[in-house]
Amino acid sequence: MARRLRSNFVHGPAGRLEILHETPTDSTRTKRVVVVCHPHPLHGGSMHNKVVFRLARAARRAEAAVVRFQFRGVGLSDGSYDEGRGEQDDLRAVLSYASESYPGLPVGVIGFSFGARVGLRVCCSDVRVERCVAVGTPVDHGDWSFLNHCTCLKFFLHSTQDQYGSRETMENVFKCSASPKKLIWIDSPDHFFHNSLDVLEEAAMEVFQAP
Repeated sequence: MARRLRSNFVHGPAGRLEILHETPTDSTRTKRVVVVCHPHPLHGGSMHNKVVFRLARAARRAEAAVVRFQFRGVGLSDGSYDEGRGEQDDLRAVLSYASESYPGLPVGVIGFSFGARVGLRVCCSDVRVERCVAVGTPVDHGDWSFLNHCTCLKFFLHSTQDQYGSRETMENVFKCSASPKKLIWIDSPDHFFHNSLDVLEEAAMEVFQAP
């Protein structure tokens, strides 16, 4: 699908945040806007990660405008890593940009790994978000009890052999999470969906096409 790609900056709590704003170049009606969150900044995570690219393309194929961005301290974004706390404020700033750019349209968030954790934290308390998609959620680490009372529409896309989120732990976290929710397993050998990116992209597209 042909796309129009604009590089820009938005004002964030630690300074400017680098973004990529993607829209289809054809006459397709934009149905929603989706913000994409990248994996861990201290482990090479950025908005150019191959999984993040596939998730952005999936949202675009589902007729969404897409905003990828760099968390603080990554790429051309100001600031420095803040252990997931300040990164939540970064996401809120980008959500403001996205919702103001497309007033009246549903707003979605999709995040991979660290980005899934940040996305879920924000989406559970931000009424602007219509649905949250968590990909490769690192459930083997940290406290996920906040999901017990999270009534935002949640989709979990998870590898069958994720080394940062075992199948048993993912199923337990999902079971305890408040509805509405859906868990989708992707048959893959690792956290990064090796040899399964096509399947992941199709699943993510379907999630954004779902009512």
